[in-house]
Parts: sequence; structure tokens; C-alpha cells
Amino acid sequence: MRNDEKLGTAPLGRLMLSLALPTVLAQLINVLYNVVDRIYIGHMQGDGNLALTGVGVTLPIITLIAAFSAFAGAGGAPLAAIELGKKDERKASLIMGNSAWLLVFFSIVLTIGFLIFKIPILHAFGASSKTITYANDYITIYLLGTIFVQLALGLNAFISGQGAAKAAMLSVLIGAVINIVLDPIFIFALHLGVRGAAFATVISQFVSAVWVVSFLKSKRSVLYLKLVRPDKSLILKIAALGIAPFVMQSTESLVTITFNTGLQRYGGDLYVGSMSILMSIMQLIVIPVNGITQGVQPIVSYNYGAGNRLRVKETVIRLVSVCLLGTLILAGVAIFCPSIYASMFTNDAELVALTCRIMPIFFLGIAIFGIQAACQATFLALGQAKVSLFIATLRKIILLIPLALILPKFLGVKGIYIAEPVSDVISVIVTSVLCVITLKRIFSEMEDKS
Repeated sequence: MRNDEKLGTAPLGRLMLSLALPTVLAQLINVLYNVVDRIYIGHMQGDGNLALTGVGVTLPIITLIAAFSAFAGAGGAPLAAIELGKKDERKASLIMGNSAWLLVFFSIVLTIGFLIFKIPILHAFGASSKTITYANDYITIYLLGTIFVQLALGLNAFISGQGAAKAAMLSVLIGAVINIVLDPIFIFALHLGVRGAAFATVISQFVSAVWVVSFLKSKRSVLYLKLVRPDKSLILKIAALGIAPFVMQSTESLVTITFNTGLQRYGGDLYVGSMSILMSIMQLIVIPVNGITQGVQPIVSYNYGAGNRLRVKETVIRLVSVCLLGTLILAGVAIFCPSIYASMFTNDAELVALTCRIMPIFFLGIAIFGIQAACQATFLALGQAKVSLFIATLRKIILLIPLALILPKFLGVKGIYIAEPVSDVISVIVTSVLCVITLKRIFSEMEDKS
């Protein structure tokens, strides 16, 4: 039986585990591209803390590049999976081809644009006179590998979208292993510092991109990747659904800018460094849950396309339960044992103390974030572009960024950290209500069609 056919017939519990586990591992491995860099950089002799802060300042650019890959990949993969459920492999492959065209286009524009304006952008993102050199060294090299990042992340969604979760995981694993091996060699042995970390990342992403493209052009893939003439109607459909994951990821850049500039104003480099650590820990908590949602999402899309209402409903219920349990456990460690996370990134006692003091407050709302992650993935899987876009903008643009600007005026630097849990709790409540309403409508429509 082909991978995509299993999405509609295999026992649900076993199927969810077989798809979610490799995807979770792939997501965790993918985090290593940035987290491992920061761990090594933070332990550099001399100016390790300044170097760590400098690399942290580049995170908005890196996040924005990944957001564009999500625009094309996460926007196109659910549509392709729905078509597979309808048994229309030709159209599913056309959707992937148009997504690939978008990825190449984005790569060219992003590389040129950021290389030209990188210095003023880095200053706007919170770089100081002490950290700008490190930020510039890292991002200049990283930008040269933008095309590899776009293809590796964007097209990998089409591998997992057809139910080949293990192959999707392997594409990430290959790159991560290379990155982990090259990091200490380039950073310490060759004395390249942050530039060495960037070189290691670019080489790793190149290998991952080659693997992904090779798989999608092989007989192992249900979808076949080839050059296509851009189809305006398909691109518009990809864009309509892809705008939500794009906003979810790109607004991370706006959030980081808001946090870093506010922390620099009300606190200084030490506080910016603490946020670099907190955002890395946030990835360690949220990424496994996102891995679960990405792994299970093809099941929802495929069965929605096939008109299997009961299987869609049962999948969504299980997805919400598992994601909530995941964030409760992972955020619980940050809340009750913050030193476990903080000490991973730095040996500086003052920075560890500050991070541990703030962490329980910062991650309080993330404990229930699994509900929102599951609902967001469900909206995308069902092709609900408008609801997905609203939820994507609610938490960060409508709530988090304004709160991060307003609260420190009354609470000082602590207000910036408090903005996170307040926006998380409100967003989860609103998302839960919308999810129940939307699913009732969709299930009713599916029942009428059957």
C-alpha cells in the first residue's frame, strides 16, 4: 500500500504515531541548526556572551526566511494532500511545482534584499555597537545559503504531506548531523567564531536541499517534482492558505524586534541576551508540538478530500489532546526547573540568574499553547484560509506586540516578559471557540455531501 493510501485506511492511533514521531524528531533536529550554533557560540572564550547576543539579533532575519518557505510549502502541501485524497495525483504534483517556483523566486529576492540592507536592519533589530560585528559576520554568510533553506524547508512539507514522514525526517537528520560535526571544527579548531557557525549551517542546509529534491524526483515519491510554468490560479490558492503560516512565522521577527529593542531600552545587553536564550527555549517547547501537528495534518487533509468525516473528527480530537499534554509537560519544566534550560546556553552566572528569574513568568501561557497549535494545524489541513489568517494575526500582531510596547511603560522591563503569557492565554481561549464553531460547520457540510 502506498504511503498516501494509508492515510485513509490504516488504524488511526498507530498511523498518527508513525507520522508524528518522525516529524517531531525532524522538528527537534531542525532546531539544532540554530540552537547548537548558539550553545557553541555562548561557550566561546572571551566575548562569548556578546557573540551570543549578536547571533540572537539575526534571528528575525532567519525566521523571516523560514516564513517564506512556509508560505509556499505549508500553503501548498495541504492542498496537494487534499487532491491526493481525491485521487488526482496530477493536480497534486502541479501544486508542488508551483510551490517550488515560489521558493526559488523568494530566495532570489530575499538574498539580494537582505545583503543590501543588512546593517540598518540589524541595528533596527536591537544590535548594539558591541554586537553588530558578530551579527553581521553571521548573517552575511547565512544569507548566501537562502536558496538551500527555502528548498529544504519548503519542499520537505510535500514529502511529509504524502505520508512519507520517515523520509522527511531523514532529510533533516542528514543536515543536522553535518551541522553538529562541523560546528566545533569551524568555530574552535579553525578559529572562525560566528562565521564558522554560519558556514556549518549553510553547508548542512545545502545537503538537506539536495536530499529533498532528489527524493521528490525519484520513484519513491507519489508526487513528482519538475519545472512547471507558473499557474496563476494555483499560486493564488497556495498564497491564500500559505499567508497564515507565513504570518505565524514572520511575526516572530516582529516580536523579536519588539522584544530586543524594548529590552535594550529598558535593560541593556544582558536582557537582550536573556531573550535570546528564552526564544531558543521557546523553540525547544513549541517545535515538538508543531512536529506533531505537521505529522498528523496530512491525515486530516487526505480524509477531508476523501469525504471521510468521522476519521477527520477523531483525528482532530486526538491531536488536540496530545498537543495539550505536550506543552503542559515541556513548559512545566521551564516553569518549575528553569535552571535546566538556562545553563545549556551560557556559563555566565548573572545571565543564568536573570533568565531563571524571568522564565517561569514568560512560559506560563505556553503551558496551554498546545490547544492553539492543534487548532491552527486543523484550519490549515482543511483549507480554511480566512480563519487561519485571523488566528495567525491574533496572538502576535493584535495582542503580543502591543502589550510588549505598552506594559513596560507601567511595569518597566518586566512588562516585556509579562506580555507573552497574557497574549497566550487570551489567544488560546479565542482559538478554541472558533475551532468548535468552524468544525461544526465543516462536519455538517461533509455530512450533507455524503
